[in-house]
Parts: sequence; C-alpha cells; structure tokens
Amino acid sequence: MNRIRKLLKWFLNLLLLPLMYLIVSMILTLITVDRKSASSFSNKSIFLHSNGVHLDIAIPKNDLTIELKNGIKHLESANYLSFGWGDEDFYLNTPTWGDLTFKTAFNAMFLTSSTLIHVTRYQQIQTDWIEIKVSESEFERLNLYLSNSFKNDENGMKVLLQNRGYTNYDDFYKSHGSYSCFNTCNSWVNTAFKESGLKACLWTPFDFGLMNKYR
Repeated sequence: MNRIRKLLKWFLNLLLLPLMYLIVSMILTLITVDRKSASSFSNKSIFLHSNGVHLDIAIPKNDLTIELKNGIKHLESANYLSFGWGDEDFYLNTPTWGDLTFKTAFNAMFLTSSTLIHVTRYQQIQTDWIEIKVSESEFERLNLYLSNSFKNDENGMKVLLQNRGYTNYDDFYKSHGSYSCFNTCNSWVNTAFKESGLKACLWTPFDFGLMNKYR
C-alpha cells in the first residue's frame, strides 16, 4: 500500500511540473514590456510571422546592415530575409510536424544542444505577416542582435550548412546558444524585441504572446 502511495505521489509530482511551467509561462507571456521610446519613427519596417508554432522576423533585404547581410546567401529576386532560431537536431530532422519524435522533442527541451539560424528568402510580403514600424535606433539594435546570434568561423564568416535547407529558398547557419524549455525559438525572438527596445512579453516560450501584442 505504501508503495502504491509513493508511486501515486511521484506521478502527481511529475504532472505538476509541466502544469506549473504552463501557468508561469502564461502569466509572463501576458505581462507586457513596454516600448522604450515611441518617438523618432522612420519609414523602416520589420515583419513578425509564425507558422503556427514558431516565430520568425522578416526584414527588407536592402535594409539589412552590412555586418548582418555579409555571408548570407541571397538572390536578386529575394526582397526579404526572414530569421528564425532553434535546436539543430529539431530543425534538420523535423521538416514537418509529422516527422517529430519524442526523442527529438525531449533532447531539444531538456538537453544541451547546438542551435541554428534559419534564413528564408521571400520575394514579397506574405499576407499573414504583421508589419511593425521601427525607429532607426530600434532597427540598428535588432540588426546587431541578429548579427551576434550567428556563429562565425576562424575567418569571421558565418557558417553555412551546405545543402541542408528545406527548399531552394532557405538555408541554415550555425548559431550561438543552446535551446531549452526556458530558451525556445519564440523566446529568442521575444528577446530580440526586448533588446531592440520594442514592445515584448516579459518572457514567453510561445508564438501567440508576441503576435497578439502587435495584432
């Protein structure tokens, strides 16, 4: 009987952890970090978009700083570059949600892992993108954040994974940082907004928190 009680207690504690994570995540997602400055706007725009789970930041290619654009593959026909961040194994081995395995998800959430920047090229603005007007200083800080996220080789060049994109319009690059349940692809975007002085969530692992603040 005591063994059954211990097993039941262990099981309830195991269920409590993800529940507490969800509750705390929702609370921090709802708390807004206000924009640091609402003045000095320029005609520059960035775009926030999601595939339903994963946030990306799209920027007009011609507005990228030289430091950020240097070493990134881009075509003449591509007018926008979109940036996302995530676990390397998850990115490379889960092109669709149907390819997701428990092992891949567990390793990404709880184990130290290498990460990648996913760069996608677009010819035009997509209908589901959210446009955000930014000031020059906000735009410069965002470019710097993105540029510093790339891991460089001994020659100071971005490290491209050759022929590992999903299509002819995207590529993966080595990145700094380790993915976890506390440092997700969406919290990376949220941190980019906070460090740029833009409105953001206090912290969030979800895509909808930031999207809802700009809809």
